[in-house]
Amino acid sequence: MRVPCYIVAGVMLTISIGAASVLAQQFPASDSTMVFTPSDPQLVRPHAYSPEKHVWGIDFDLSNNGFGMGFFFRHEYDEEFSGMINFTISDVKDNNEVEQYDWYGNSVVPGKLNRLLLMPLFASMQYRLFKDDIADNFRPYIAGGLGPTMILVAPYATYTPVVDISGNPYMQQNQIDFFTSMKYAQLRYTFGGFIGAGLFFGSPQGSMTGLSFRYLYVPYAHGIEVMQGGSMNTFGGLFLTITFAGFL
Repeated sequence: MRVPCYIVAGVMLTISIGAASVLAQQFPASDSTMVFTPSDPQLVRPHAYSPEKHVWGIDFDLSNNGFGMGFFFRHEYDEEFSGMINFTISDVKDNNEVEQYDWYGNSVVPGKLNRLLLMPLFASMQYRLFKDDIADNFRPYIAGGLGPTMILVAPYATYTPVVDISGNPYMQQNQIDFFTSMKYAQLRYTFGGFIGAGLFFGSPQGSMTGLSFRYLYVPYAHGIEVMQGGSMNTFGGLFLTITFAGFL
């Protein structure tokens, strides 16, 4: 008996549809998205992208009194607040000092009795300004600090009464060089503070350079005689500070 072709074709179509349905249920379509897992789980470290917390550096100061130099250590509490410990040594001059030069080119200040060095140790706070408005490589801030201060007092010259060729008496100044005067230096202790503003340049993850202005105020009630006939009761003034810093 011969089966008509259209019946055979219908049976084969039915079997094909059924087989495709079974395969679709047993083998669901796979997701074409490729997911890669790094061979080293520590390849990406979150702390590599966070700012460094500890900073050390060197300060160079310039003021009406001359030059100074200091060191500091800074800890960043967050992106805005930082705490600092800084120690500075700077020269101190009386406003009445007038520097002159002798026949041999040596500088001398007539009437000066003592040379002073100001050595404050301050604990301070910095607050970063405009954190969300300015790029990280340009960071302005304001700061303020307090702490104990040492004043080193060393003799500048001794004075001997003499008489000139006309018979007039005067005090002859005998200057003491710096290193010799350090043998007779004494320390005075007081308390002081400063306020200031500045900015840091450079990457938060690399070395930085800073520029700031500070007003330093150190009172000393007992007074220290720098020039003959007067004493100084306050020390400090306006300082321009250049900072070079690195990270620990």
